[in-house]
Amino acid sequence: MRVGLGGRGIMMASESLIRARVWVSGRVQGVCYRAFAQQAAGRKGLSGGVRNLDDGRVEVDVEGERRAVEAFVELLRAGPPMAQVDGLRVEWETPTGRRTDFRILY
Repeated sequence: MRVGLGGRGIMMASESLIRARVWVSGRVQGVCYRAFAQQAAGRKGLSGGVRNLDDGRVEVDVEGERRAVEAFVELLRAGPPMAQVDGLRVEWETPTGRRTDFRILY
């Protein structure tokens, strides 16, 4: 999903916000992946949450400024030092504005 600029080259603030739902597979549980995601999101001023899934993956739901979310997704691709990310699935969606912080969910 790409947001184009208007005729005057100005993008409205709401148009620069995005939501990404990300599923991360590999060795991503028991390696501080959720804490890594929470710290990275906090540094970038993003909101949302991260949780372990029963199938061994990690699910991340994140919202914020487009560039910050895109950079965050790239950090998720690398993960913390002990993780081994084998796959990353990203769905881009309209932000909901439900959260103002980023939490580890249980």
